Amino acid sequence: MVYELRIYPIAPGKTEDLLNRFRNHTLALFKKHGIESVGYWLPLDKTDARLHFLLRYPSREAREAAWKEFLADPEWQAAAKASEANGPLLSRSPENYFLQITDYSPAIRKGDVSKGGIFELRTYTTPPGLLPNLDARFRDHTVALFTKHGMNNYGYFHRTSDQPAADVTLQYLLTHKSKEAASASFGEFGKDPEWVAARQASEKAAGGSLTIKDGVKSTYLVPTDFSPTR
Repeated sequence: MVYELRIYPIAPGKTEDLLNRFRNHTLALFKKHGIESVGYWLPLDKTDARLHFLLRYPSREAREAAWKEFLADPEWQAAAKASEANGPLLSRSPENYFLQITDYSPAIRKGDVSKGGIFELRTYTTPPGLLPNLDARFRDHTVALFTKHGMNNYGYFHRTSDQPAADVTLQYLLTHKSKEAASASFGEFGKDPEWVAARQASEKAAGGSLTIKDGVKSTYLVPTDFSPTR
């Protein structure tokens, strides 16, 4: 299976127009053309106008064929034209990354996954050659410790080999009851003796930190009303 993370920067004042296009047209047309919607999210920070969504395909080849059919569909072309009658809905070109789940990731679930809470997208960048070390630490320690401290593991991903920074990037999604709950959980996690020991041992073996300076990015996300994953 191949996943695709797409991030759409929304033009000022166009958020509801974009969401309506997804609600009323895009999701149904994705389904029609074999593009599986996993989840759709907006940032908790209202000043961050970006729609994040995750799609799934049987293969990369299936993805290319599905998108070719989708973009050529007269219903999509009409919906896109009508939605942009008063200007484009995006402020610039979207980002998209092709992903595969790691061997330690839970199975990707749908439904009320966050139980009314929030998601958190975290992106880690490692020094060259140290992504396997980071994976080992997550596999052997971090994932279980997140659960211990009240964080729910949703999915862990590597970028496919043809993607930018594929050999140094880990991206994953957690769910939390709230941003405040996330802060409390990470505070407890950071002080856990098992985590401290695991971090020290992994960094000693690698000869330094497993992430570069400023190499941990986090975005808190809220599911849209039409998201299959909530």
